Amino acid sequence: LRLLKNSTYETQSLAESLWLLRRYDFGSITNKSVRYKDDIYDRLWMPKNYPGWKKLSTSLPIDAENPNAFRPAPAVMSTAVTSENVSENFLIVFWEPTDPASQYYVYMHFCEVEVLLANQTREFNITQNGKFYIGPIVPTYLYTTTALSSVPVSGARIEYIINATERSTLQPILNAMEIYMVKNSSQLLTDEDDVNALRNIKSTYGVKRNWQGDPCVPKNYWWDGLNCSYEDNNPSRIISLNLSSSGLTGEISPYFANLTAIEFLDLSNNSLSGTFPEFLSKLPSLRALNLKRNKLTGSLPADLVERSNNGSLTLSVDGNTSTTCSSESCKKKKHKFVVPVVVSVAAFSTVLFALAIFCGLRRRNKRVGQKVEMEFENRNDSFAPKSRQFAYSEIQKITNNFERVLGKGGFGEVYHGSLDDNQQVAVKMLSSSCCFQLLQVKLLMRVHHRNLTALIGYCIEGNNMGLIYEYMASGTLDQYLKGKKEHMLNWVERLQIAVDSAQGLEYLHYGCKPPIVHRDVKSSNILLNEKLQAKIADFGLSRIFSIESSDQISTAVAGTPGYLDP
Repeated sequence: LRLLKNSTYETQSLAESLWLLRRYDFGSITNKSVRYKDDIYDRLWMPKNYPGWKKLSTSLPIDAENPNAFRPAPAVMSTAVTSENVSENFLIVFWEPTDPASQYYVYMHFCEVEVLLANQTREFNITQNGKFYIGPIVPTYLYTTTALSSVPVSGARIEYIINATERSTLQPILNAMEIYMVKNSSQLLTDEDDVNALRNIKSTYGVKRNWQGDPCVPKNYWWDGLNCSYEDNNPSRIISLNLSSSGLTGEISPYFANLTAIEFLDLSNNSLSGTFPEFLSKLPSLRALNLKRNKLTGSLPADLVERSNNGSLTLSVDGNTSTTCSSESCKKKKHKFVVPVVVSVAAFSTVLFALAIFCGLRRRNKRVGQKVEMEFENRNDSFAPKSRQFAYSEIQKITNNFERVLGKGGFGEVYHGSLDDNQQVAVKMLSSSCCFQLLQVKLLMRVHHRNLTALIGYCIEGNNMGLIYEYMASGTLDQYLKGKKEHMLNWVERLQIAVDSAQGLEYLHYGCKPPIVHRDVKSSNILLNEKLQAKIADFGLSRIFSIESSDQISTAVAGTPGYLDP
């Protein structure tokens, strides 16, 4: 991203964003678009010339020193237009919006490109829809002047007239123009205390991240390293902050104490010094605190130790200069400090997946109503009432005698099928090494979540065992990651797939009674529907166990030979 100055492209409210309508380069000699590296902010300038307009230009450098805050591309500002008719002392620019109620911000850029004689003057005023807008403007030779208003304009016709003043001996000019439409966010802005805390943290440590605008709004475009919660009629709250490996130095700032809704705080792999602050133990919602590999010293606050010991807080403090516990209970229960290690093939994918896990864990928060969640799942689960047992002869008919193979996994082959109502399905015929009982199947038939492939039927007939799932039209994530699909996933799609997968796993672990541990999670077991919504497959082939007694928890490897989950 190219970071803009905060003094540019301002709106009346942080809830407003600007959507580019037009960006014109007037008087272009090449008649080609201009962008980075000519424009340091990577804006795209389109050439625009009208009949009756005369082109002016210079080959000298523009804005060589003390450039304008907007910094339009020098190549754009080196050309301008004026009226071809020397008797016309004005220029008119207008457009007619499709929606008269739409609001616009307009930026006009001027730069004198001609060397004026001592007796020559170029000066003009600008009117907006017949009313005085700004002026007088005297363009500076080889330097940019920008005309703008802090109030948006609207109407059925929006017209700007650039008029030469009475003392002007030359016609007005125009080098470039930008028009932006105002987009209002329906979401409430982020909690003010959260915003102030983050800005103070940024200032204290000189955080070099893309932190501009509102931290959590628009939704899904929160600041880098953040995760936010959204509740109806309440401001957004920051629930996760990851500043690991960010070059932080000095003591842990007391501004962190103002993030009262924070659940996950990661300050690992920095150079933070001083003692472990007491205020961290006072954060009411904190569930995971990672302070590993810093230069912190002294005793851990007793409240932090207690929260770690009672299981309400995951605390990681390894790798500091000196860490001692403030109570005997800490010494006796050091195993309570969890040091999570996640091994992944691609480091960046790990970051995305970890963020997605945080998103999934949010669903455990009691403040997010379970009633709403369940209603949402039921609306999307069209397969729930249709689950039933099929005879092997029906399976043969559904698959047209196993004509089309969709794939092959560690548990058997998968075939494409079609039910009597033309609903497409995927039929997994289990290998002879699998042993499934009817009770297990019936338990799995009760598992319904929008991020788990729906089991809509089964077949247990002699040695023929099969499971009938909903059909996922877009294949597996593995196919996309290995370039077997024409469509290349963008980062927004990848992150959403990670979130979907995390939510599916979270439901298996905490939403199912008894819990289900997959034990074979991999990209080929993450299926995508036509909307690229991710659903976890093969969870039904995992061991169902009870967590009532730790003796019953299975740690045996299952699924793909040679593959073990991180």
